[in-house]
Amino acid sequence: MSLLSQKSTRNILLGQDNNALVFLFAVNSLVFLLINFIRIIYFLSDIPLEFFNKQILDWFTLSPVPDIFFSRPWTLFTTMFTHLSIWQLISTLLWLWAFGYILQDLAGNSKLLPIYLYGGFVGALVFLLSNNLFPVLERNILITPAMMGGGAAVMAVAVATTTLAPDYRLFPMINGGIPLWVLTVVFVAIDFATLSGGNAGIGAAHLSGGAMGFFFVKQLQKGRDWSSWMIALVDWLDNLFNPEKKSNQVKQHEKHFYRVNRKPYEKIANVTQQKLDDILDKINQHGYAFLTEEEKEFLNRASDQDL
Repeated sequence: MSLLSQKSTRNILLGQDNNALVFLFAVNSLVFLLINFIRIIYFLSDIPLEFFNKQILDWFTLSPVPDIFFSRPWTLFTTMFTHLSIWQLISTLLWLWAFGYILQDLAGNSKLLPIYLYGGFVGALVFLLSNNLFPVLERNILITPAMMGGGAAVMAVAVATTTLAPDYRLFPMINGGIPLWVLTVVFVAIDFATLSGGNAGIGAAHLSGGAMGFFFVKQLQKGRDWSSWMIALVDWLDNLFNPEKKSNQVKQHEKHFYRVNRKPYEKIANVTQQKLDDILDKINQHGYAFLTEEEKEFLNRASDQDL
């Protein structure tokens, strides 16, 4: 059974530990609440909002002006989590959920966050380059709008998901379902319709974010995982701040048959269920595409037997 039509038999739960989709929802929402809480304080204090923009908002958004950017290089990353409008935030979260949940189901939980970060980072770089190479002039005045929002990052997730499984079916009860690529076309059309008349650099940023998602999946299909270093870094930090967890992992790796309480030739009655759980965990972490042929065959036999 091909990846295009296969769906994991156990969905990733939104409430489970280390869920990347929930993490992205939380970060985007918390930054929005923080910025707007400070904005309300400025408003109630009768301080002009221009001061709020210069003193607070500009430290989160990405400015194409070189002098400003080099004094705030972290805005390459903070800009993809910064939303000032509630409708901008809702749009980002809805599309992120629509594509991110499917991506988790097909490629595992570990790929969503790297694709989001790669798309947002590349989009931010293209925004900087396009505004400096092709500056926008209006009545001989240089227009330098700042970039904010997760548009480029979500575009990367959408294109990556569609590239991975363009024939994935939504609402299968309706005439066999709607292909995923149709939803992607609708998303791209809405995204660029809202950008009409705006800064061309933002449109280029969204396009480059989508291109990043496409190339990420193509390299993944060739066996090159661009997210491996990021996953290894997260695991290292997790082990660094959770030494007990690392100790337990070492103990499990050191367990040999002569150290266990049962005899090495003793049969375990529940071994089939254990193997099934291991395969399902592997799907949740890495995706169905990373299963071996033997594991895929076992999964199909298990589903037929309703284990």
